[in-house]
Amino acid sequence: MVTLQATASLSVPALILAGIAAAVVATLAMDAVMARIDEGETPPYIASGVLTETHPDDAPDRLASVVHYVAGALTGPLFVWLVLVAQALVGPGALAVVAATVVCYPLMVGFFALVVLPRSQGLARQRLRAIRRAWTVEAAVYLLVLAPLVGVAAAVL
Repeated sequence: MVTLQATASLSVPALILAGIAAAVVATLAMDAVMARIDEGETPPYIASGVLTETHPDDAPDRLASVVHYVAGALTGPLFVWLVLVAQALVGPGALAVVAATVVCYPLMVGFFALVVLPRSQGLARQRLRAIRRAWTVEAAVYLLVLAPLVGVAAAVL
């Protein structure tokens, strides 16, 4: 029988902090894309609207920003955890980062499309497809920035 032993050095907390920093950078990259695509800026307003039980077009701007940046920053530690799990399974290196990305992307898209978006009030059906498409692009951009940054941090720390 094989016993798994978990050891945490100072590199794990440092990697989590690096994940948060990388996530902020990735969120800023996502912002650039959001401004350029149809319905790109809508997802944070959907989350804000769900939290305040209002239509996304009437959702508070400040809350939309807070939700966007907090969710973006906190996805960093989630991604780091996925990388650490993948490293335990396949070893350290690029394969672990790719595996974490492959798992994180459907989690991000699925959570928004299957949990948050259906709870939104009063959106026209015609907008839903564009909003989902925007989110899938934005999540991809986020991970395209986050994954290499965390991968480098994991290799250094």
